[in-house]
Amino acid sequence: MDIYTEAGKRIRTTRLSHGYTRKYLAEQASISPKFLYEIETGKKGFTVEILYKLSKALNVSSDYILTGNEMNKIPDKMVDTLECFSPGQMGRVQDILKVVQKMCVENEA
Repeated sequence: MDIYTEAGKRIRTTRLSHGYTRKYLAEQASISPKFLYEIETGKKGFTVEILYKLSKALNVSSDYILTGNEMNKIPDKMVDTLECFSPGQMGRVQDILKVVQKMCVENEA
């Protein structure tokens, strides 16, 4: 199967798992429901811009849509926690996370 057919299947499956209608997702991605149908069924390809918009609307990586691999997906609970910080606090949070990451790597060695 070609990449567009497989990607379309993943888009449809993810859309349905979120409970989104085709019309809703199409609106979020600024495309027509007909075009989304054609993408989901593998009848049409899509640009990088459309891939980006669909992945953002579905809260998945572009890599997941293209390959089915969910590399580096941040758990929703972590995103929810991070969203509690103000933009001004995010620099400090990032510094703290770098220290924690370094500690984890050192403990694995």
